[in-house]
This record gives sequence, C-alpha cells and structure tokens, in this order.
Amino acid sequence: MRNTARLGIALTLALATAGCSTAGGGGSAAHTRPGAAPGAGPGVSVTSCGRQVSLAGPPRRTVALDQSSTETLLELGLQDRMAGTANLKTKIPAPYEAAYAKIPVIAPKIATGEQLRAATPDFVVAGSADLYTADRAGTREELDALKVPTFVSAVDCPQHNPPGRTPFELLFSDYENLGTLFGAEERAGKLAADQRAAVARAGAATSGVRSGDRPTVVYLYSVFNGMPYVAGRTGLPSEMSRIVGAENAFDDVQEDWPEVSWEEVARRDPDFIVIGDLSERGRPGDSAAEKRATMKAHPVISRLAAVRDDKILEVPGIELDPSVRSVHALELLAQGMKDLGHAR
Repeated sequence: MRNTARLGIALTLALATAGCSTAGGGGSAAHTRPGAAPGAGPGVSVTSCGRQVSLAGPPRRTVALDQSSTETLLELGLQDRMAGTANLKTKIPAPYEAAYAKIPVIAPKIATGEQLRAATPDFVVAGSADLYTADRAGTREELDALKVPTFVSAVDCPQHNPPGRTPFELLFSDYENLGTLFGAEERAGKLAADQRAAVARAGAATSGVRSGDRPTVVYLYSVFNGMPYVAGRTGLPSEMSRIVGAENAFDDVQEDWPEVSWEEVARRDPDFIVIGDLSERGRPGDSAAEKRATMKAHPVISRLAAVRDDKILEVPGIELDPSVRSVHALELLAQGMKDLGHAR
C-alpha cells in the first residue's frame, strides 16, 4: 500500500481521539460489556469472517465500503458515527436520504486504500470480503497493522459459519454483532426481530403451495454481453425460494450469480421468472424492460411458457443481494407467487 507511513500517522491521531483498537489493544477507561467474547479483555469483541474484532469503545469514525453496509448502519441509527461511505449502486431510498446527505462519499464506486485512509477511519464495514484487497481498500491484515478494525458480513463468509445457518439468519447476526460493537444492542435486536417476523410472514403467506408441486423459478439478475447471469445455490434467492415453497431452477450450481446460456435457461423451463431491476445502475441490459425485451426477442426463450404467458415478477435487483432491504424482495416474491396462482 502506498503512502502507508504518512497516512498511518493520520490514522494514529484519529484513533487516539476515538479510543478504538484491534485485538490486543485497549484503553483504561473501557469496560467489558455484556456479550463480549470470553478473554477479549477491555471493551467488546465479536468474530467477523474468521477474525476476532475487539474494540476498546464504540467506533466514532466508521467507513462503510458499500451501500448495503451503509444502509445497515443507518437502520441502527449510527449515521453520526460515520466518516464515509462508498460504492453507491442505486438511488438512495427516501427513508435514508437525510442521513445519507450528512455522510461524506469517499468514493462513488469502489474505494481505494488511499481514499479510505484519507477518511481517517477507526472502523471499516463491508458487505463482501472482496472489497478488502490490496488493489482496493487494502487487506484486513494491512488495516489491522494500521490499527483499523474491519468487519465483513457473515453472509459472505460461508466457510467460517456454523453449518445449517440460513443466509437470513447470518444477515440478522450481522445486525446483532454490529449492535454489540456500537453499543446499539436494543436497536439491533429490534431490527433483527422485525425482519425475522417478515420472513415468517412470507413463509406463512405461501403455505398454500400445492403439496408436491413446488414451482421452479429462474432469477435473472443481469444480462452482460448478451449472456444471462442467474441466481445459483449459494445466493440469497435460493433461500428466498425455500421460504416461499418454490425451487430455484439453478440450485445445483454452487455460485451466487453464475453466467449461464439462454439455452440452459430454456432447458430448465421454469414455471416463472424473477427479474432483478438494476436500471439505476445504468449498464446496458440492466433494466427490467431491457431484460423482458431480450427474452421476448430470443428465438428459444420467447417460446417458454413463463415468457409467453408473462409469468414474470420484477423486484429491485439490489434487494436480491443480502441487505436490510432483502426482506422487501422476499415479500414481493411471496405476493407474486400468490398473484401467479402458485400459492393460495
């Protein structure tokens, strides 16, 4: 990483004010709060993506490296603890506009190490581990060396999670762990409880799916260079399907969003299709209208019953990736299945 010495000094000054450190550090004024990991020492500690994150006190200058992480922090009421955000993918939802306007945007797209360090953070949060690379924000090890603790969503770290935990449960554990680190346990607990209830409602709403006749669904996320990217087994949509009694047609592919062929989509002949509308991202083929037009013009896909009979649902594409908005997409899926006659 470049300019490490100069920017490290700036970070050290910021951290002296914030009173926050990685595992092994601490401050005499810090006390262990309930819920701290055994042996964590002063402050509080959680495990994030296989690494222990220990803080001597609640962060005061947090940077979120992506929009989803920013919205999670805003839901927890932590906008006054934020020193920056990055990687905005869609229009900011109305409930977050006022808070977002007060947070510096350190990078409109993916933040570099220089951009991150210039914000003098005392804590960094990301929804995916690939934002912590040497050519992006810097590795977690590099940031640890600068005394900047880092957090990654548990949903993006399947190799470090207990077996059997669903993506939604992992998402809710993020809320609870961040609540612990920031001393916002009550608000985090309420957010997790509210969203658990929303998941339960979606499952109950589609409990009338005909026994032994689970409808199959293809989730069309994007079309790039004419090729479709769909939801595989490891993405959140497979869990959404299970909750509402449907079956992801590409559940045998061990990827989040694999590139497939249109011919393979046709071969699997789904009962219905969910389009992720990414029109705000602005790339060719991102909008729901463009995806519909592509399917209707395709010589093979256009003959599928799901396309011919317009058994197509549209949901915001960003909500198909794990975030505080994902329960909304789940609710749209449950209602859409009822509208299409797959559930009573």
